[in-house]
Amino acid sequence: MLQTPTYRPCPACASEQASPIAQYSRDEWIVASCEACAFVFLRNPPAYEALEADFAWEKTYVEKKNASKGSTWFSPIGRWLKDKTGLRGRTRTNQYRRWFNDGKVIDIGCGTGTRIPHPMTPYGIELSNALQARADAYMKTRGGYCVHGPGAEAIWEFPEGEFDGVIMNSYLEHEVEMTRVLEGARRVLKPTGKLYVRVPNYASLNRRIIGPTWCGFRYPDHVNYFTPDSLTRVAKQTGFTLKITNPLTLPIDDNINALLSPTPA
Repeated sequence: MLQTPTYRPCPACASEQASPIAQYSRDEWIVASCEACAFVFLRNPPAYEALEADFAWEKTYVEKKNASKGSTWFSPIGRWLKDKTGLRGRTRTNQYRRWFNDGKVIDIGCGTGTRIPHPMTPYGIELSNALQARADAYMKTRGGYCVHGPGAEAIWEFPEGEFDGVIMNSYLEHEVEMTRVLEGARRVLKPTGKLYVRVPNYASLNRRIIGPTWCGFRYPDHVNYFTPDSLTRVAKQTGFTLKITNPLTLPIDDNINALLSPTPA
């Protein structure tokens, strides 16, 4: 049987004082708001070893997807806005190529490792045993490789200042040591490099209306719940400046998309 871990301090400011949010807590998993900075997080996340097997992404994703059907009200409006502004035609592949200059890119929480398009050289980090093996085999065919382990530890195994891009697509909400992984990403990037982050938008209107069945809640593998303001603060304290890439749809968007640039020393 899994043991309930000790409560952790706020991952944004290290305060030990946090107030549980009863309506968003489930079973033994306690979602709380920091009394010092208002960051929302899971107080008692499972150990990394449990996330490797018991709560691996490939197991919890399907469960949550089925449970969240009907929990997004504003998707049609968001699609309409993207059509009107031309954002819908901007594929992620084209964005990656523009942001990362077709260079060397690390995908943290890379899954099967196929997210980084040609002609970029893909590198990855993956906690799930099964997914890491698949990603490593694939990335090696394109000149890169995938490291197994927690992102906050494995990122420090890569050379300093060598990479054009780092991707954290639906990853940072899973990372207990979020400031350490961001500091590691800052270290491996070139001065001109970029970090792409996509996380659930806790400030979305949809979450406020839907409540506990909002699609951004996943227990227990979502351990951080970001707003645009809190993500900006965390980026700044780890050496980045942040630009929101979906500002027009952000109020009704269930995700925050942001591009982070290393702040000059």
